Amino acid sequence: MLMLLPGGGLGMNPTMDDMNLIQAQRHLVRDIGEEIDLEIGPGDDDPSFANTPLLGGPSQEPSAEEQGESKQMSMVSEIPNADQDILKAQPAKRKKKVVKRWREEWADTYKWAYVDVKEGTARIFCSVCKEYGRKHRRNPYGNEGSRNMQMSALEEHNNSLLHKEALRLQMASKDKIVVDKPIYVKALMSKTAGSIIEAALKRDPHEAEFIQSVQEAVHALERVIAKNPHYVNIMERLLEPERMIIFRVPWVDDRGETHVNRGFRVHFNQALGPCRGGIRFHPKMNLSVAKFLGFQQTLKNALSPYKLGGAAGGSDFDPKGKSDNEDLPSEEMGVGIREMGFLFGQYRRLAGNFQGSFTGPRIFWSGSSLRTEATAYGLVFFARLILAELNKDVKGLRCVVSGYGKIAMHVLEKLVANGALPITVSDSKGYLVDEDGFDYMKISFLRDLKSQQRSLRDYSKTYARSKYYDEAKPWNERCDFAIPCGSQNEIDQADAINLVNSGCRILVEGSNMPCTPEAVDVLKKANVIIAPAMAAGAGGVVAGEIELNHECNVMHWSPEDFESKLQEAMKQTFHRALKAAEDFGYQKESPEALLHGAVISAFLTIAQAMTDQGCV
Repeated sequence: MLMLLPGGGLGMNPTMDDMNLIQAQRHLVRDIGEEIDLEIGPGDDDPSFANTPLLGGPSQEPSAEEQGESKQMSMVSEIPNADQDILKAQPAKRKKKVVKRWREEWADTYKWAYVDVKEGTARIFCSVCKEYGRKHRRNPYGNEGSRNMQMSALEEHNNSLLHKEALRLQMASKDKIVVDKPIYVKALMSKTAGSIIEAALKRDPHEAEFIQSVQEAVHALERVIAKNPHYVNIMERLLEPERMIIFRVPWVDDRGETHVNRGFRVHFNQALGPCRGGIRFHPKMNLSVAKFLGFQQTLKNALSPYKLGGAAGGSDFDPKGKSDNEDLPSEEMGVGIREMGFLFGQYRRLAGNFQGSFTGPRIFWSGSSLRTEATAYGLVFFARLILAELNKDVKGLRCVVSGYGKIAMHVLEKLVANGALPITVSDSKGYLVDEDGFDYMKISFLRDLKSQQRSLRDYSKTYARSKYYDEAKPWNERCDFAIPCGSQNEIDQADAINLVNSGCRILVEGSNMPCTPEAVDVLKKANVIIAPAMAAGAGGVVAGEIELNHECNVMHWSPEDFESKLQEAMKQTFHRALKAAEDFGYQKESPEALLHGAVISAFLTIAQAMTDQGCV
């Protein structure tokens, strides 16, 4: 017979307990990826939840369905034991079949997800909700975990309001850490140059990325300012952008939920011409990063053969995992073919005509066939120019490359074409090294892994002489030169020491400001030649200018013609930087020659234009 227990639960005889035990065992996951039957019932995530009343809640009459179930259980208990045995022998009705499959590469898309065993059952947990989520009773991903290991369940949690709330709390916590982090200030020989940095620190004390880029520029200009003190005033004006715009970016996801991100656009300086600069979509995008990118772009455009003003922009919107309907409209991190196409489409709709200019990858609808390889190929051409000055050839040299995006992949491609031996790529979780070096077939396989959203770890399953290292960087691998293509400050002081000890003698910056100030000091003391991004990365500026050329709108450049123009432009940029360095006393063999010469040449070009135009 059934007995009512305090709290409204049901008590059962030992026979019924045995039946419950048999049913409960069917819930256990035996092996990840195994197909099992799962009974779906009330309180499945927490068996005690369905039968436990809320504290202080009024008692409720059982529903008709519940009364029917109770009556049926009473009838079962009253059936003779022999008949009960027959009923128990009959298989229970299967309500739903669930395939629980966990694929490790899903963690690359859903970075919060991990698998752990709780009470003998393998479950998925959310690292973000576990640390920052609200501590409510039925949080299956933060506390008890979820038994559903299908991608649809991951996507549902990823889009849930509770998970997004936890993400906002996480980002707020990280932002606070960034603000409190002290800014590293380099010692300068000149008090005049030091006053420029002091003024920038006083005006923008929390903009760490921008202050760092200002320090690098001022340090390179010490000798210029010492000879021409009037440049101090020009530099102070240059460091204040002409226009900064901060705006909201509302958008609706596929579930109909509204979100708001913050957008930025900084027109830094247009003394040489109209502003041009990229767009970055990344969760850590902020005004400091926008100003730093705009300042770097201003110098890069001034150093190139095509004189243009500099700008930068973007949003803290994360395009990863977003559908074409959810994504937002010159490319940068997180912005590619799809984003530039959407941006031009919206511009054309608002303007009502097809006029205007946008530069970017494979914009076939604008009449241009220029390729995405421009920046990456320019980096390799620049490395060859440095080696030629040292009477060396790139063939057979080992190169470590960071990053796993479009620039890094095209760098691998061009290195192989020139006979070099690229051995590494990296992502946010670690790096992959292939001791035999990458070739065209391996690069194609890497692209397949990326397009299929599979992990870099899967590469080692096909190529035995490779290995993926978790939570590590590639800078301790033996190499002759390095091309970092990740993000700013990816190489710190310890990484720089590893590079020096690994035999690296040349570092070509494939990303903007990849080295911390401490790392730059280590590399310079070890006589490692540094090719700054504003010079080595000018390939993108060259491609953009050719795209805007009138002739390019009525004809398609062949790959050979385009590479010829790109190589010539990179050669001009290289020699312009070296000449400026020599004019101010730097030997061309010095590790500082290109680093300082590029800034000097760019600044003098901008300063002359600003002087000619009066107080601007």
